[in-house]
Amino acid sequence: MTSSDPIENLAALIRCASVTPQDDGALSCLQAMLEPLGFSSDRRVFEDTDTPAIDNLYARLGDSGPHLMFAGHTDVVPPGNEAAWTHPPFDAAIADGRIYGRGAVDMKGGIACFVAAVARFVEAHGQPEGSISLLITGDEEGPAVNGTVKLLEWAAGKGERWDGCIVGEPTNPESLGDMIKIGRRGSLSGRITVNGVQGHVAYPHLADNPLRALTPMLDALMNPQLDAGTDAFPPTNLEVTTVDVGNPALNVIPASARASFNIRFNDTWSGETLRAEIKNRLEKAARDDGLRPGRGPADYALEWVDRVSPVFLTRDEALIGAMRDAVKTVTDREPALSTTGGTSDARFIKDYCPVLEFGLVGDTMHMIDENAGLDDLEGLTQIYLAFLERWFSKTPR
Repeated sequence: MTSSDPIENLAALIRCASVTPQDDGALSCLQAMLEPLGFSSDRRVFEDTDTPAIDNLYARLGDSGPHLMFAGHTDVVPPGNEAAWTHPPFDAAIADGRIYGRGAVDMKGGIACFVAAVARFVEAHGQPEGSISLLITGDEEGPAVNGTVKLLEWAAGKGERWDGCIVGEPTNPESLGDMIKIGRRGSLSGRITVNGVQGHVAYPHLADNPLRALTPMLDALMNPQLDAGTDAFPPTNLEVTTVDVGNPALNVIPASARASFNIRFNDTWSGETLRAEIKNRLEKAARDDGLRPGRGPADYALEWVDRVSPVFLTRDEALIGAMRDAVKTVTDREPALSTTGGTSDARFIKDYCPVLEFGLVGDTMHMIDENAGLDDLEGLTQIYLAFLERWFSKTPR
């Protein structure tokens, strides 16, 4: 197999059924592509309480600066109902100009193209005047505990330093060249539990319905809007995702009610200031007796769920400019610089170096019949190659 062919690279990776947390040979397959190009490889297994052990790969070509990192993951989500696939999800079947398989776009395709681009770069120019590393985890689609975070800490601990990073997640909504992601909104999740007094619905004066308190509290979370957005980000958005009382009886006032919410926030906020705002809104709403006349403040508890994913915005013009120029050269499109979408491992990398995301069209990721266009795979490889040529020629040594 020649690692300069992104389609062959991707087919080999798809055939590894690396559903989180299983590796199924995916990292060894990637190693076999990289080591003939001169990369040295480190495999690191990390584990933690109540989470599966995860195999990770760090590979580096060169020993000087500037140092470019490519980050990504070989783990994939489950295929779902395999009988519903037009082609088996781990066969890497090619039909009608497309390659089918779980992970084709999210994100084995991005890895396959970057490896092909590096192979072409080395063939055309020799080893770069600097270094290229790949930081690849098997835990992005899972808890994200034993993957990128720990691999970054390990690499930095042994002296690795980076000048820029590309994350190869699928970023384009419709066509290759549509969008470069230069930041991500933060994410904060919480759960509210309101305690009431259970009773018969015919005797409400003997009970205290927690839903009468929870209703104005949820309204206070969503109104007024948290902000109007910034130059780089859309308005902060809070969504209530569950409301539950666990009550199967129609004639019983429940004893408690719970609601969960998630906030995707822009750079108006930090995790700390947003938590303070939510607490203030809930405290005020807990004293609202509009639905509970004559009663005191609601008895409630607020629990923060999981860690905060911080908001970030990359402003490194050398990194952004090189990718923007590469995209325009190959596709003749002017890519939008976007901060839309969910979180990614870029939220961890931004603490170590400037980072942007650019990859394939993502319209089939996580779906039945996930697939990537063969032309897009070649196009992305050319974009990555053009980026490498620009970035290494312009980044100070």
